[in-house]
Amino acid sequence: MAKRSASPVNGILIIDKPAGLSSHGVVSRLRRWYGTRRIGHAGTLDPMATGVLVAGLGRGTKLLTYLIGLDKTYTATIRLGSSTPSDDADSAADRFADPQQLAAVTDAQIAAGVAQLRGPIEQVPSAVSAIKVDGQRAYQLVRAGAEVELKARPVTITAFDIHDIRRQPDAQLPAIDVDVTVSCTSGTYIRALARDLGTGLGVFGHLTALRRTHVGPFALPGHQLPDDLTAPEAVPPPEPIDLATAAAQVLPVHELSTDEARALLSGQFIDATGASGPGPWAGICAGELIAVIERRADKLKTATGIAQQPPS
Repeated sequence: MAKRSASPVNGILIIDKPAGLSSHGVVSRLRRWYGTRRIGHAGTLDPMATGVLVAGLGRGTKLLTYLIGLDKTYTATIRLGSSTPSDDADSAADRFADPQQLAAVTDAQIAAGVAQLRGPIEQVPSAVSAIKVDGQRAYQLVRAGAEVELKARPVTITAFDIHDIRRQPDAQLPAIDVDVTVSCTSGTYIRALARDLGTGLGVFGHLTALRRTHVGPFALPGHQLPDDLTAPEAVPPPEPIDLATAAAQVLPVHELSTDEARALLSGQFIDATGASGPGPWAGICAGELIAVIERRADKLKTATGIAQQPPS
């Protein structure tokens, strides 16, 4: 195990998640690397996916609530011609398009199908997802042999751009691979977009590659995880983004005086002068994130306390 530092590490860390590792697996490695258990993440990535995973360290875990709902951007490859139970390459294809029907699909039809999935849509998540149904994860129910039907939910696809269309004329299993970039609201399933594109074209579809490039303002390149953490102290962990800097990227800033910081930390209300808009705000004093604050009538109060004491 890594030696625990004398002062706890607090902040936000951007990880470039490798393929084959779950988001929980990343957190487990970070706990070993930093020698602390107080680490969480904002926005799960499937094991197959790579790219931006936002982690909160120490008091940074309290800020994750405000990062989970950020818009996201992905690059992906959609394979037309077959589908899988998980809508991605983590399971084997079990349904296949008629080769002649697949060959008849034109680039223009693919572009039109993609256009139909832009903007506000109602999306049915993959049955093999982490959504809870009667207290259990959907994927757990599917693995147990249960039939799972999830309700459609509103999401917005702000960009769905095609970069390349590659036809794979394999005699046994022909396919069309479509490279895309997708920008979307939180809660969107890119593998469901792949499934629905294939369904709309009548040839099935699933996701074969996925890389998250942005979570709100946080983007690649991210930090790489060491392959070997048997001696974690041999590879010093990176310094995370400090909480004030991270919060200022996703929330409007409300500058606090030392007296206001003390008042908020003791549970008191403060004057709302200078706080424009609906909030919430990052309450920052002398460069330190004191709290995420919200409006209560004509006053401001702590919504999520971050600092343990005001700056000296």
